[in-house]
Amino acid sequence: MITNNLKLFIFGLIGGTLPLSTYLIFTSGSNGNIQDEVVGNVRNPYARTASFGGPETGLSFVEASQNSINSVVHVTTKVVQTSFQRDLFQEFFYGPGAGGREFKQYGSGSGSGVIVSEDGYIVTNNHVIENAAEIEVILNDNTKYSAKLIGSDPSTDIAVLKIEGSGFQPIVLGNSDDLQIGEWVLAVGNPFNLTSTVTAGIVSAKARNINLLAERSDATVVPIESFIQTDAAVNPGNSGGALVNTRGELVGINTAIASQTGSYAGYSFAVPVNLVQKVMSDIIDYGIVQRGFMGVQIADITQEIKETNDLPNTKGVFIASVIEGGSAEDAKVKQGEVILKIGTKEVNSVAALQEEIGKRRPGDRVSLTIREKDGSEAIKELVLKNKDGETKLISKEEISKNQSLGATFEELTSKEKEELNITYGVKISSINAGKLKSIGLTEGMIIVKINNEAVESVEQLTTKLNGMNKGVLLEVLTETGKKEYYGFGL
Repeated sequence: MITNNLKLFIFGLIGGTLPLSTYLIFTSGSNGNIQDEVVGNVRNPYARTASFGGPETGLSFVEASQNSINSVVHVTTKVVQTSFQRDLFQEFFYGPGAGGREFKQYGSGSGSGVIVSEDGYIVTNNHVIENAAEIEVILNDNTKYSAKLIGSDPSTDIAVLKIEGSGFQPIVLGNSDDLQIGEWVLAVGNPFNLTSTVTAGIVSAKARNINLLAERSDATVVPIESFIQTDAAVNPGNSGGALVNTRGELVGINTAIASQTGSYAGYSFAVPVNLVQKVMSDIIDYGIVQRGFMGVQIADITQEIKETNDLPNTKGVFIASVIEGGSAEDAKVKQGEVILKIGTKEVNSVAALQEEIGKRRPGDRVSLTIREKDGSEAIKELVLKNKDGETKLISKEEISKNQSLGATFEELTSKEKEELNITYGVKISSINAGKLKSIGLTEGMIIVKINNEAVESVEQLTTKLNGMNKGVLLEVLTETGKKEYYGFGL
């Protein structure tokens, strides 16, 4: 009897300790500590915290931070809005502009920038320095420099600055094409004027179009939006700063946040460095961006477009129309066809296609893999053209003749002179960040006189503007023919 009871006790002990042992074996190797978690007002004593790496996996952002933080600068701007009040009494006796007074309104702004060369070239956002009368750059060691605007590109929201000196610490440029969704990245910048702030996140998406630049720009600007989307915290002041990978290589320029409050709310967006590099090189080498166009209107393939055009799937980018005389027409590309690849790279969105073309210049040859209307695939090669339909690059000398203080100019046609009843003057064909934009001039305005001297040609105007070292008074006609005066100092 005692023996039977002893056997029952031993079997019971084994039966009780087996489940406990199994539980302890499986739970002892877990990464987190047991935590209480409240779900529906009920505490769950078995809930655990999720482990995503940290010290146990050896993941550290120290090296990436050290490799990038000294290359990111604080950009501060002073904005001066100048208006000119006419004195009609004085003008009656002494001519246009006599007795007028300048009124100035002052403002300021700040953002970030990234040093890209040892001799002081800096990349930032166009909206950081737009309308700035003065630009100052503060390095991570608090050294201050006055910066010169080399050029800007509203289409990509990129601008290039230059500070004088040598031995600056440039950032290492990475390859944004190699960036993977889910990869760790760091945002380095100066949010809320907090110098040298580093935040971490992952790449949430690539080739993202949020229609940001279309809202900021005028109708003549063709925005190129193919943002890297991340969940690294970015706030006002981060604009123009660096997005770097875990090696500290630049993979993007932080540009925008998705927010209803103006502060970080979960997602941020950066211009890919491969696109930045092309824009930056053009601005430094030529003063403007040499942009190539395919000569097509394109659209993302929605379910509706797929069904309406009897497409086999939603892959690629749909060609809605082909522009007469453009590169695509020359290459026998037709409306209703689908672009599947640029070179060997698949493109499945308008944003991705725009990014690839945005990396190229007029005269570049582009190989397109096309799905034709009958479903067959063909490779068609086209040569990109600029907005004037030319394939050659515009020389720096030619650009300098037509450009000054952030604006480019063109001669008036005989018809335009006749409609406005004038015999002289030149038209502003484009205007970016610079002195002329800061005083209120806009594209399409016609500059008739400079310091009461008739403007007979573009070269005459740009020579005078570039050579002036005193006050300037411009007599301007708006597109409706209204006469206005703008004054500023140089």
